Formats: sequence, C-alpha cells, structure tokens
Amino acid sequence: MYALYSALLTLFLLLTLPYWLLQMLRHRKYRAGLRQRLGRVPAALAASATKPAIWIHAVSVGEVIASSAVIEQLHQKFPTHRVLVSTTTATGQQLAARRFGAENVFYFPLDFAFAIRPYLDALRPDLVVVAETEFWPNFLRLARHSGASIAVINCRISDRSFPGYKRLRSWFPRLLIKTLNNVDIFLAQSEEDRSRLVEIGAPAANVTVAGNLKFDVGAPTPPPIVASLGASFENSAAGPILVCGSTLEGEEGALLSAFRNILVAHPNAVMVLAPRHPERFQPVAEFVEQLGFRMWRRSLWVDERRIDDQHSGEPRSSESLAGGVFLVDSIGELAALYSLATIAFVGGSLVPRGGHNIIEPALYGVPIVTGNHYENFRDVVNFFASRNAVRIVGLAELPLVLIDLIENAAERETLGRNALAALESQRGATGRTVAALLALMSARTIARTTARTTARTTTTATTKTSPPSGGVE
Repeated sequence: MYALYSALLTLFLLLTLPYWLLQMLRHRKYRAGLRQRLGRVPAALAASATKPAIWIHAVSVGEVIASSAVIEQLHQKFPTHRVLVSTTTATGQQLAARRFGAENVFYFPLDFAFAIRPYLDALRPDLVVVAETEFWPNFLRLARHSGASIAVINCRISDRSFPGYKRLRSWFPRLLIKTLNNVDIFLAQSEEDRSRLVEIGAPAANVTVAGNLKFDVGAPTPPPIVASLGASFENSAAGPILVCGSTLEGEEGALLSAFRNILVAHPNAVMVLAPRHPERFQPVAEFVEQLGFRMWRRSLWVDERRIDDQHSGEPRSSESLAGGVFLVDSIGELAALYSLATIAFVGGSLVPRGGHNIIEPALYGVPIVTGNHYENFRDVVNFFASRNAVRIVGLAELPLVLIDLIENAAERETLGRNALAALESQRGATGRTVAALLALMSARTIARTTARTTARTTTTATTKTSPPSGGVE
C-alpha cells in the first residue's frame, strides 16, 4: 500500500518535473533548501542531536504565525527538549528563522522514506506536531514507527479539500485510514472540522475541538515602515487609505478599477496594495503603471530619518502619496500595515482561491471587506458575518460597497468595533492546544515508565524462576 503510494508520488513528480524546473528558473521557487528537502540534515540540527526534540511542522507564513504562541509555550514547558520548526515555503522559512533562530529551522523533507529517515534519526523527536492539514502518509507512518507521539493542531478540512479527501477514501480507503490512525490526537478548529475528520477516517476518540489558533495571534511589533507611511499620510492629508492585502492574479484589476472610482470623489485616497506571492511583485508593479497610476514601491521607500547619499534618488517619506498606489513588495509587513487602513480588503477571495485570513485587520478594529470565495476560512468569515463584522462582496458589488463605507463613518466604526469584539470572543485556543499536548507528553512518559517497570519485573521474575547454573551434586 505505501509502496504503491510512493510509486505514484514518484510518477507525479516525474510528470510535473518541467513545471518545477520552470518555477525554479523563472521565479527561483523551491530552489532554497532543496538539499534539505531531499534528506540532507542541516549541520546545526545534527550537531545538537544530544537532546530529545519536539518537531513542529508549519507549512508557510500563516501556520508559523498561528503556531508561534504554542511553540513558545512548548519551549517553556520542556526546557530539556529542542523545539524545532520545519516549513515548506521559503517565506515561512524566513519568518520562522527570525522568530525561533535559524539553527532551529529547516525545510520539510519530501514524503519519501530516504528523505524522512535522516531527520527522524538525527532529531529523535518525542513529539511531532503538524499544523493544520498536512497528512503525508510516509512521514506520519515513519514518525509513528520512530516512537514519536503525533498531534495535528489547528486542524481544518476546508470546503475545497473535503471532496478530495472523500474521493481519496473511496479510491484508497486503507491508505487514508491507516495514515490518520498514526495520529494520536487531532485538535480541530470547529465542530464541522471535527465531523469532517471523522467522516474521512480519523478515529472519533482521537478528535477534539480546541478552536482556531489564529484568533489568539496578537498584533505584531510594527516595523519602521508603519510609522514612516503613517507620517507621510498625515503630512500630506492623504486619505481615505484602502489596504488591499494578499491579492492574487485576477484581483488587482478589479481593485484598481474600484480605486479609480473612489478617486473621483476622494482625490487624496491611497491604495496600499500587497500581492500574496513575491514572484508577482514585478508583474503587478508593471500592471499598476500600465493603468496610469502613480506608484511607489516599498522596496525603494526610504524613511527620511535614514536618508544618505546612497538613497538620494529614491522616494522619501515626505513625498505625498495622495492619489496613488503604494505597492508592498516585501514580506512580513502587511499585518502591521492594516493598522493604517480606513478600510481593509482581504484578497484571494474575489477569485475562486479560497480566501485569506481576515483576523489580521480585525486586530486593529478596522472595517473588513472580503470577496465571496472564502471557502478556506469558512468558519471565521461566517462567524464574523453573523456578528456584522465583515462585508462579503462579489466583483459587481465591490466598488459600491467600498464607496458606501468611505462615505459612512458610523458604519465603518460599527464594522470595525464588531470585528474586534468577534475576535476577542473566540480567544483561548492556544491554552487548550498546549494543555492537550502536555497531556499527550505525560501519557507518553507514563507509558514509557510502565514499559520499563514491566520489563524489569519480567526480568526479575525470570531470574528467580530460572534453575541455578551447574550440575546437581
């Protein structure tokens, strides 16, 4: 069964090899950490292998942010363990390295035994924690065989992925069920996620609802760009400020069209535009310029307090951004930039891509607008909608809703206040998650102690009942 899965995975990678090579050459994606993905354990990890480990896997930036408080508490609760973090994406790797130290961070290996075993041998994890839904059959099987306890935290089964899991269960029922049975505990975000996990094959006794860790994420420490942009907006009387975050291909055109309409009545308005993926920074910049908008790029923005000859020709914080577009072509700054928004639009939602996290702008009590494709964040968006804490729009309604909110300060204030209240009402998942992981580790310790005691008892009993060596006189 696992051999068939590995063979199919190999075939898939071979058939799609041109795509991966193109991404590496054109966008430099997947090149970082390639050796680690193939099983080369970083020297820093191997050098500290004398201590037992807790292995946290967080795919990308969102999972790293959501898991950070859990990781920090595990550091405190288990000072004798190394707490190590793997990611899949380069952006996730960069953020994890900044938060937890580069020596504790590495790329997650491909789901082949030859790539996974070197890590299990080097790290010897007592506990493996997987964030959200990374059900890699070989990894979970080998981690279980290594003796590690396994938990999946902040687990969700989205509307988009649920039909796929059901098809997988009908095609390869033994593979999916055995894969899920390797997990000791699933901590689901919601009751619906719990129900879906059981339906696709997770043991009901192993699934519990702990809530969504993203509700517990605090506002990030603002990077210098926040103060710099805020000063520029204030000095030039720029506003309203429309922060459009995590946008995907097919969305910028609609947003910029709506922004052009806004400029008719509000010529000092500013759009802060943050594409989701770094490889799209340049194409989006060219697109904005083609449409005739004045544009500034974050990568070229210089705070006036740090001006020197090297930056003399670059845009300064004293420049007026009124009527233009500020392109955020950087990583890790969007969440804090929402604090400057008159209105926040959360992207990946005007096109059928499942949406993105609306919690980040809610942290600042900012009125939130998102598209009607939010399947990946179904529970969060529906909860906010039930509390009158978000506006959900299609492409046709987008311009009208944005203009209506700009013209109606009381409605903006109500929407933002409700968003913050909705967020506060759902906190607590971190404490429940850490408590469950502590219980899992305690059960592991008890099981080991019991096993050692049983082994000693068996050995003693065998010694007592064995005949003495030598003959009978």
